[in-house]
Amino acid sequence: MLDQSARLRRRFWFEAALASATGLLFIVTLFWHDWLEAFGVDPDHGNGSVEWLVVAVFLVVCVGCTAVARVEWRRAATDSA
Repeated sequence: MLDQSARLRRRFWFEAALASATGLLFIVTLFWHDWLEAFGVDPDHGNGSVEWLVVAVFLVVCVGCTAVARVEWRRAATDSA
């Protein structure tokens, strides 16, 4: 395990961090829809459509980064074998 983590490229750590951040933002946005309005931004005038779009974007980015990080993890495992 230690050998594999030593072989991981910076790309893996960036993808894992981005997946974690967007996953957290996905959960926050899912339960606190109007956090955008806390910053004084109301692009949809209160109907919530932009917030649901933000939820969907965070989910897609999280899943995509997780998949790419997994590929990097497997690459490091294959290189160490």
